[in-house]
Order: sequence, then C-alpha cells, then structure tokens
Amino acid sequence: MVTFIGEYNIRIDAKGRIVLPTAFIKQVGDIPQREVFILKEDMYEQCLVLYPISEWDRQNQIIRSKLNPFDREHNQFLRSFSKGAIEVSTDNVNRILIPKRLLEFAKITKEIVLSGQDGKIEIWSAEMYQSLWDNSPDFEQLAKKVMNS
Repeated sequence: MVTFIGEYNIRIDAKGRIVLPTAFIKQVGDIPQREVFILKEDMYEQCLVLYPISEWDRQNQIIRSKLNPFDREHNQFLRSFSKGAIEVSTDNVNRILIPKRLLEFAKITKEIVLSGQDGKIEIWSAEMYQSLWDNSPDFEQLAKKVMNS
C-alpha cells in the first residue's frame, strides 16, 4: 500500500497539466514509464483526489465487499464514490492532465496545493485549501471526538 506524505504548492500550466512532485512519484515505488492514476471529485470537499490505480482497486474491493448490488442505497453510495472518476496517466516528465470539468469543480485556476493523505493525493486550489484551514475546527477537540469514538 502506498502512503503519500507531504504538501506541495505548484502551478497548473495553460493546458491544465500539473507536474507530480518527485517525492510523490518515489512514494509510489517501482513505477512503469507511465504511471496510471484515478482522478475524481472528492465526496466531501471541493477538491480533487488522485489515487494510484493499486489503491483505487484496493478501495473498490473494500467497498464491494460491503455492498449489496440489489440495494438502491448501496448503488447510490457507489455512484457517489465514483462520481467524476477518470483514468489519467503521467507523461515522460510526470505531468498529468486535469480535465476542465474537474478544474471547474475544484475552482482551480493557477495555484494548487497537493496534499498527501495516506493512500491518496488531494488536489486543492490554493485559495480553497487556505479557506479550509482558516475555518477548521480546533484540532485538539477534533482529535478527542474522532479518536474516542
């Protein structure tokens, strides 16, 4: 399993491409010439999420093991989880192309923050990321609530 660590401020080019930091590429491990990822809308925040294909497959196995394909709510959950998901590949300089509809969803224009979050990378507009932290709850209280549940 891949664990992404780090936070990087980068710029998107005029064609909608971003360069994945070398540290993230190294964290994927032994990669082929063109690494395949799944890029999707986040379910809870106005950001994008980038999964290595191996992590995406692992997440889907976990989800499918808990879902009944004949249950309407389960199907709705799966649709929500997969909403906007597309396959993207790195080019020879570790760039990925982000489609315009995903850039619009995340309000990405120029400045971006890439944030390693365990098995995925969150892709934020710099403004939205700063706003997230400006409006975040007190970490001590959040930790108590989450870790005591």
